[in-house]
Amino acid sequence: MTMVRQTKQRAAVIDVLRAARSHPDAAWIHAQVREQLPSVSLGTVYRTLDALVRDGVVVTLERAGQATRYDYKHEGDAHHHAVCRSCGAIFDVDAGDVPAVPASALPAGFQVTDVRLEFMGVCPTCQTQN
Repeated sequence: MTMVRQTKQRAAVIDVLRAARSHPDAAWIHAQVREQLPSVSLGTVYRTLDALVRDGVVVTLERAGQATRYDYKHEGDAHHHAVCRSCGAIFDVDAGDVPAVPASALPAGFQVTDVRLEFMGVCPTCQTQN
């Protein structure tokens, strides 16, 4: 992580994200952090999340018309996401279970720096309800 200052607010946001497995939005993260630091503002949480995204510690999951969700990048936990189009639930998909894309499928000379893959569909719960 390249952040220069590690404040107690930043540490609290990181702790909440590390423990969360639900891909939370900023409002949920803010509510959790406020349990530890009652005076922390939503703006501070947003600025901290922005810094963590810039540092590559956190990734965003964005959907039109919905709040941005955040996912902490646990070391050694390479995964992609499956998103339910019906309820919006987000599930982790182990990257090891996804076939590799051959280099020949990419433009000549293209240098891959990161891979983010999302599977869109309908979760089992929504399938049984429809």
